[in-house]
Amino acid sequence: MERSRRDILKLFGISALALSTGPVLDAFAAEEAEHGAAAEPYVKMGDKALKAQQWAMVVDTRKFKSEEDFTPLIDACHKIHNVPSLPIKRQEIKWIWTAPYHNAFPMSPMKFVNEKLEHTPLLVLCNHCENPPCVRACPTNATFKNPDNGIVMMDFHRCIGCRFCMAACPFGARSFNFRDPRPFINPAEQNKQFPTRTKGVVEKCSFCAERLAVGQLPACVEASDGKLVFGDLYDPESKVRELIRTNYTIRRKQALGTEPSVYYIV
Repeated sequence: MERSRRDILKLFGISALALSTGPVLDAFAAEEAEHGAAAEPYVKMGDKALKAQQWAMVVDTRKFKSEEDFTPLIDACHKIHNVPSLPIKRQEIKWIWTAPYHNAFPMSPMKFVNEKLEHTPLLVLCNHCENPPCVRACPTNATFKNPDNGIVMMDFHRCIGCRFCMAACPFGARSFNFRDPRPFINPAEQNKQFPTRTKGVVEKCSFCAERLAVGQLPACVEASDGKLVFGDLYDPESKVRELIRTNYTIRRKQALGTEPSVYYIV
């Protein structure tokens, strides 16, 4: 009897979710159609597509000498993905940004770090975890993991703005559009090949999946002048594996078991 009661309650819960999210999904679809910006859930792979079992990134912190070294990387990412520049800091949208060492690595086993790490920011972004809690938390599959390459993707069209994924992410790697971001994008600089977002949508780094699909490396990697290295984590001959093998690397909040795919040489 108790089992039957739980099954009935579960069924009611699913039905309620469908009824409550349906109009919201329709509203987002209508808004996207009005602005002519489609958000495809999967990136179509071209003949020149770069492929990997699990894409990963190595950040060589030794090569960043000052805060100015981060600017070209952040600008390259935000420009190509139409990330708006909002005047209110608590509403800002970030795909890739900087954070002090002790904020980026609050669970670091190193109680004392060298002066450079102490005073130079670190580059942070979505970690594209192999065991991503954000995917499990999303009720609409707007956040999903690409089974072909391990990238944690966002389907802006499916996002209903519940922000469960933001609560589940232990890295603060997602941003929420509290206001319409489109008026804050310079039309002259807008990338027409990448969809803009709407108010009420969560967004984040995608490891430039749209560029990988046509044989290009992520924009931040191209702009980094060797400071960032990108490759297949499960290819023993890849550059990222070589760097991990020959250098001391750390990952953010490893103890949580999410298996981040971004490594830092320190």
